[in-house]
Amino acid sequence: GKDGLPFSQAVKVGDVLYLSGQLGNIGGSRRLADGGIEGQARQTMENIGAVLREHGLSFDNVFKCTVMLADMKDWAAFNAVYVSYFKPERLPARSAFGASGLALGALVELECWASIAEN
Repeated sequence: GKDGLPFSQAVKVGDVLYLSGQLGNIGGSRRLADGGIEGQARQTMENIGAVLREHGLSFDNVFKCTVMLADMKDWAAFNAVYVSYFKPERLPARSAFGASGLALGALVELECWASIAEN
């Protein structure tokens, strides 16, 4: 990618935009947001929102998410932030799992798929 990392922020295939996993790092830096899981979750969602906007999309277009948590005990706290970004009737399909050794020592990484087609 343009920042020297070996991946693209998002790749379009047909009518789907596949977003790379996002962490709660601030403004493309290697510094994670303060505030523990809530702060990192909010920054992660903001980072995803920025990539969606670059492609003319919003969280309404997201239909599938994969959540990776450094500690599954953070599930409820992560969820409380996550659901605030979606309309209740448009929650994406989702999988979640515990993952050790996320990049930068992050507490959460989130990967999303978004529909480009008009819904």
